[in-house]
Amino acid sequence: MLMRATFGEPVAGMAGMLAVVLVCACSSCGSQQATKPPPIPMPTGSLTDVEGNVYPTIKIGQQEWMVKNLKTVTYNDGTPIPNVTDGPTWSTLASDAYSWYDNAVGNKDVYGALYNWYAVNTKKLCPTGWSMPSNGSWSTLVTAVGGDSVAGGRTKEVGTTLWQPPNTGATNQSGFSARPAGFRNVAGSFDEKGQNGIWWSSDQKIVSLPGTAYFSHVTSTSSALVSATSPFTTGYSVRCFRSAN
Repeated sequence: MLMRATFGEPVAGMAGMLAVVLVCACSSCGSQQATKPPPIPMPTGSLTDVEGNVYPTIKIGQQEWMVKNLKTVTYNDGTPIPNVTDGPTWSTLASDAYSWYDNAVGNKDVYGALYNWYAVNTKKLCPTGWSMPSNGSWSTLVTAVGGDSVAGGRTKEVGTTLWQPPNTGATNQSGFSARPAGFRNVAGSFDEKGQNGIWWSSDQKIVSLPGTAYFSHVTSTSSALVSATSPFTTGYSVRCFRSAN
């Protein structure tokens, strides 16, 4: 029951003091009931990568997405992906590589791996039958969950266990369950775990020096999901998708 104080005419009371009449109003008499957050959809399927890692999946509109970030260290043809831990070496790479955030394998199951775009461009990261999303694929996801300005909130995990406050607009009503895995920058250092969830696109910028490719990201301080470009040597997360049946 919600309480509403109504101040009316003074009423004489003991020793000449004034009393105030408080009127209780049932919540059913007004429109003051709190709005419940939308339910978080449960995964609708799963996929298994070449190493046997299992990922839940969710159908969002006409697409089916992984609910967790990719964590394989083996391409879908069985070839190992090079693990580069040294920062200066990472910064000068012109070939494929992955790392765990802070080079700590303990981040594997929570946040997945960080891959440079050279690894993405092998076209062998996603399990057979699944694909790296293009810019168009990300745009389709954004449209399905309501548009750029709200798509971040509707794809982020709720709460501040993994996300730093305020985790603006987070409802995860799409079930995408975005986590703030941070990234590895072009100098080989690690940044923004807890603040940023960033995923590569399969598309590169046609004319750029150094070479750059597109990514999509969400942050702890915004409800938007936006795209930009970054050098190939940056390490970002990967989510695979396919057309929903």
